[in-house]
Amino acid sequence: MRSATKIVRVAAIGDLHYNRNAPAGTLQPLLSQINESGDILVLCGDLTDYGLPDEARALAREMAVVKIPTVAVLGNHDFESSQESEVKSILGDAGITFLDGDSTEIQGIGFAGVKGFAGGFGRRALGPWGEDIVKSFVREAVNEALKLESSLARLRNEKRIAVLHYAPIQGTVEGEPLEIFPFLGCSRLEEPLGRYPVTAVFHGHAHHGRPEGRTIKGVPVFNVSMSLMREVFPERPFRVLEVDMASPADERRAGIDRRLAEITHEP
Repeated sequence: MRSATKIVRVAAIGDLHYNRNAPAGTLQPLLSQINESGDILVLCGDLTDYGLPDEARALAREMAVVKIPTVAVLGNHDFESSQESEVKSILGDAGITFLDGDSTEIQGIGFAGVKGFAGGFGRRALGPWGEDIVKSFVREAVNEALKLESSLARLRNEKRIAVLHYAPIQGTVEGEPLEIFPFLGCSRLEEPLGRYPVTAVFHGHAHHGRPEGRTIKGVPVFNVSMSLMREVFPERPFRVLEVDMASPADERRAGIDRRLAEITHEP
């Protein structure tokens, strides 16, 4: 009889907002707990507070405790000082794989990621009408959605996880002030998630939103902003998703094996 199904534990958190003035070791307890609880770590943007290389270097030292593969996207705070390339390079040298319209495979799971952008949700989403600056704003959201679609299209894995900073659905930003909903995410990011099979979506940015929701097609979406995780899961302030790596063919074979075992032991 075949061995039990393999489970891969994906730990996810966003919005670390690491500041260069933070005392050394601030994140050590959290990262040590993640290292023990997960097989893969996903970081959903806003890794630094002001997007400064000094903050990235300090965070890289904190990340030394993490021994599991780590994938990440940048957030809006990581762009604040227009040094996002250096921030990414420093943290990349520390072992973090960054996704920006890219994809990667870890332990059989395909990861696709982009930062995403704002614009609002559903029928209230901002449209490309009027001033050029409005059209440019909407174009940025469209471009991020296209990058996400491209990265998902390159994956051939049965299990796929999308990594974002901005929210792709309204459900996980509810709880924030209604006035800032348009700045927390955009429905355009949801469109690629409906065109490709996706196991789950992680995002951050909405510090006081809801921890989970679903796309129109039923894909689970998890808001893993650190402040929200601390509120919802104070004993373990990050999300752990257990991904069952069995394929439909594996499940059919396992069912056959179980039935053969039953027949063998029948009197």
